[in-house]
Amino acid sequence: MNAFLTSVSSVAEIVLVIILGYFLRRTKKFDDNFKGSISFLIMNVALPLSIFVSVLDNLNRDKLVSLSGGLIYVLISFALGYLVAWILVKVLRVRKGRQGTFINMFVNANTIFIGLPLNMALFGKISLPYFLIYYVANTVSTWAIGVFFISNDDPTKSDSPDKKQFNWKKLLPAPLLGFLVALVWLLLDLPLPKLVDSTFSMVGGIVTPLSLIYIGIVLADAGLSSIHFDRDTIMALIGRFVISPAIMIGIILTFKNMGHPIYGLESSSLIIQSAAPGLAVLPILVGQSHGDVEYATNLVTTSTILFVIVVPILMEIIRFCLISLGSLLSEFKLLL
Repeated sequence: MNAFLTSVSSVAEIVLVIILGYFLRRTKKFDDNFKGSISFLIMNVALPLSIFVSVLDNLNRDKLVSLSGGLIYVLISFALGYLVAWILVKVLRVRKGRQGTFINMFVNANTIFIGLPLNMALFGKISLPYFLIYYVANTVSTWAIGVFFISNDDPTKSDSPDKKQFNWKKLLPAPLLGFLVALVWLLLDLPLPKLVDSTFSMVGGIVTPLSLIYIGIVLADAGLSSIHFDRDTIMALIGRFVISPAIMIGIILTFKNMGHPIYGLESSSLIIQSAAPGLAVLPILVGQSHGDVEYATNLVTTSTILFVIVVPILMEIIRFCLISLGSLLSEFKLLL
């Protein structure tokens, strides 16, 4: 019941802010230029600062080293997730403009704004180091790999003579640059002045509400009828809520039976994070690459709402897989 109420509370706040953006756009309080303006503000200013401060506030050098073991398991799950998603894109013939969104929905989750409060509510503050394992991997995956799947999925490039030219400006997107600078700062053990920390935190704090308002604006422009469950949407949601956690559970059980167990609290945290909803900034990323923004918005909205149902089910699956199934596999291994 606690898991259900926590997920409902997290989702309710998000939906209300999306409704606010929808209402303000429908009542013409936001003009046509506002969507582009907040997109620039989030991606090039607020998000890099938010990531920079989050890394420095939640990690230190010793903690970073101690998390390296679990990080390997998460990175393996991400690699498998990208592989499965890419294969499905080809098999299902997902059209250009949706492919990057589809792949990112499989792999990258909204860890910091939904995953973190849920993890703390379910498992307590003691689970924070295990959450950080997934957070670091998710941040690297999103801004080092995921963003390139989206930028290379730009349908307007198909007939362009510059199609094969590499855009060096996209090599280090601002959010990834913020993360890399934070890692260097962390490894050098440099002090961060309190004034800088509080200012960056204040500016970074606008990422989530503005991203959700952006989603509301897109919904208002597209109409509520744009929320639907077509084949590409259903398969992407299955990837987020079924395939991604299944891969994580499989890796945990595999390493456990190889003599490298991942203990209960850590494994539970990683599995819950692997099923968190899609990134709130996904429609903004897709919009910058001229992709199917309505599809991205539909996925973020539906995955966020469905997360209420997914969490309690996933908690029961965790108990079964890591206790009952784990014991059965151990007994089977002994028999062999």
